[in-house]
Amino acid sequence: MIKRICFTFSLAFCAWNLQAQTSVSPLDCVDHFYHGVASGDPLSDRVIIWTRITPDDFTTPVLVSYKMALDTAMTNVVTQGSMITDNSRDYTVKFDVDSLSPDTYYYYEFSGLGSQSVRGRTKTTPIGSVDSLRFAVVSCANLEAGYFNVYDVISQRNDVDAVLMLGDYIYEYEEGGYGQDPNLDRVFDPAHETITQDDYRMRYSVYHMDKSLQKLHQNYPWICVWDDHESANNSYTDGAENHNSGEGLWSDRKLDAQKAYFEWLPIRPKAQNNYEIYRKFEYGNLLDLFMVDTRLHGRDEQGVNESDPNRTMLGTDQYQWLTNELSTSSAQWKVLGNQVIFAPITVFGIPINGDAWDGYPAERDNVIQHINTNNVENFTVITGDVHTSWAFNLEDNGNNLGVEFVTPSVTSPGAPINVGGLLTIENPHIKFVELTQHGFFILDMNQQRIQADWFFIDQIDQVNTNYSWVKSLYSNSGDMQLNETTSASLPSSKYDVDLAPECPRIAQDVNAIAEFQDVELIGLYPNPAGNKINVHFATVSDIDHVITVCNLNGRVLIQQKAEVNPMNSTITILDLSELSSGTYMLKVGNMQSVTTSKFIKY
Repeated sequence: MIKRICFTFSLAFCAWNLQAQTSVSPLDCVDHFYHGVASGDPLSDRVIIWTRITPDDFTTPVLVSYKMALDTAMTNVVTQGSMITDNSRDYTVKFDVDSLSPDTYYYYEFSGLGSQSVRGRTKTTPIGSVDSLRFAVVSCANLEAGYFNVYDVISQRNDVDAVLMLGDYIYEYEEGGYGQDPNLDRVFDPAHETITQDDYRMRYSVYHMDKSLQKLHQNYPWICVWDDHESANNSYTDGAENHNSGEGLWSDRKLDAQKAYFEWLPIRPKAQNNYEIYRKFEYGNLLDLFMVDTRLHGRDEQGVNESDPNRTMLGTDQYQWLTNELSTSSAQWKVLGNQVIFAPITVFGIPINGDAWDGYPAERDNVIQHINTNNVENFTVITGDVHTSWAFNLEDNGNNLGVEFVTPSVTSPGAPINVGGLLTIENPHIKFVELTQHGFFILDMNQQRIQADWFFIDQIDQVNTNYSWVKSLYSNSGDMQLNETTSASLPSSKYDVDLAPECPRIAQDVNAIAEFQDVELIGLYPNPAGNKINVHFATVSDIDHVITVCNLNGRVLIQQKAEVNPMNSTITILDLSELSSGTYMLKVGNMQSVTTSKFIKY
């Protein structure tokens, strides 16, 4: 197994040297838990915790246990449990840990196959009276376009209750298919467009080995919704722009994408085999957060009969759920976590984005009228999707009914130049627009006002955590129109809580040097396999590896060279058409190091 070599004087070096690894190779000081840990969907008494264990044998189930404690040393354990995972869920592990206390930080870790994961940190939601809340809002992380410096910055700030991911967590394109920076060591695996469940699994696997992504998951609960690229570009209920008849049935692809999403992200299913993502989070009396699905649940096709009053973005049942929740909410702030821009944007009177709510004007008007008629106060929309930064007043016949904040992308490209100021001439409800920069915003709220602070990072083509504050806009409670302020919001001292440690809590003789092996098998897709199998492995070596398939008596049946990128994981496709049904041994390695596993051909 790949292990970090730590000496007595250099445990800190073990952790910080991870930052030098700038791409998606396995975490060196961890065995079996190479994809890190994550938490999400926090409630006042429970939270989802997640990991993925890499087995030694991809044909057998694995027992994985967890512990949750109030301290990083894991001495004050409050709960623990175990489950069996296997290839049917890609060896992912998810626990819905309950009986927790509200508004409390917890630390957790996993164990299995004689190894321990890194520790994670999470936080439950508050109940009752709440003074203030803060969230980091992110969207659109194209791995090929640049480094996830945004995630590093948010991790280092240590000043938010949760991370709100508004979609495009992954991208489905083939290698070089969209926004790739060819000068970087970051390429998509698999190299082809993701279509099947195994394709999506491999793409999530590569993303989850990114160090910046791992660190942000490790230290905060995430609340996520998908946008289109978790399935295919410009997707809707019955199809997508980036799906054609040669790629099979859309219904199959959509279901495969949804299954992989629920396997690889810390999201709570409503029921078994239920892949709906619209849901509500209560943060005491201060916030009701409504996360919706404007993509796969009810959306009609873009650009078709846009004047039809029955045209829907949400679908009838989700629309009814949202409007009922807005009407009955007693929280100070009602925030809609939404994928695409809600406010209208026109040029010469013509809407410019039919994929956004501008393509569904009747339903948008219905939502606005519902807010107006039912006196829903302090309605706020937060949005991703467009890779750029915006802020809007939401108006109806001159009346301000809400505000909208749009987060820039983590890495996905925006416009080549910032011409957003021209849009404000025709669209005076636009109060801020910036079209070129990458970053995030902090959503800060208290009983008096809600505020968005935009921060832009210096670059994405190198690992760099330099960033700057650019703009802050706020709306006072009951006023619901945007005002500019000259400073970003400041966190309270309640966020001064220890981050999770970088390396696992492993009892070991620190004077000893750990065994070192430079190749690790990450996954076999599919398994059981048909006539082809994708071998997903990672290595720290820069020499070519050999993949060998043997029968259980050791006879070599297939041998194939695999070119590797030591800074990236590698996918090699093997042709199994000449093999009969049965169990086989697969070996990956070079002259110095070999790893093995069994697989099944049906």
